[in-house]
Amino acid sequence: MTTKTQWLLIDDDEAFLTILQRSLARHGIDSGVANNSAEALAKLQEDQPQRCVLDLNLAGESGLQLLPVLLSENPDLEVLILTGYGSIATAVDAMRRGAVNYLCKPVTANQLITAFDNPDHTPDLRPAPPTVEEMEWEHIQRVLNEHDGNVSATARALNMHRRTLQRKLQKHSRWRN
Repeated sequence: MTTKTQWLLIDDDEAFLTILQRSLARHGIDSGVANNSAEALAKLQEDQPQRCVLDLNLAGESGLQLLPVLLSENPDLEVLILTGYGSIATAVDAMRRGAVNYLCKPVTANQLITAFDNPDHTPDLRPAPPTVEEMEWEHIQRVLNEHDGNVSATARALNMHRRTLQRKLQKHSRWRN
């Protein structure tokens, strides 16, 4: 019997967490979320995840300081550091503290999975800028999340016809899967 891999996602950006959790679910990955170190430690005990995506900056808290605490609680946990502001110094520090990889935002679920599955791959600290389509999709997802999935309210907030938004959502889900 194969056990499903459980992930823990730690970031102070709730919209990002929701989008990432949905993307991972489409890949068959279960994940729990936490917005700060206290929630992360509670989820770690509760869910017993095998993998963790940890933001470097948690609304004033340091992900680098949380990293060894997570690993002391669960030495088998694979932790990937995620940051909006990558530097070689923090990447080296993260790896020294036990991270298996280090990526810069924005990232996709596929990039995260690849980074965990190929930890020896040296990440590019200057990621390619997102395409206009990716930026539009991320914006739509954030606004959709802000309106609790209500397509009509999201369309109004985006100043877009509801049917146009529905087509974009449907089109994107077809080529993403």
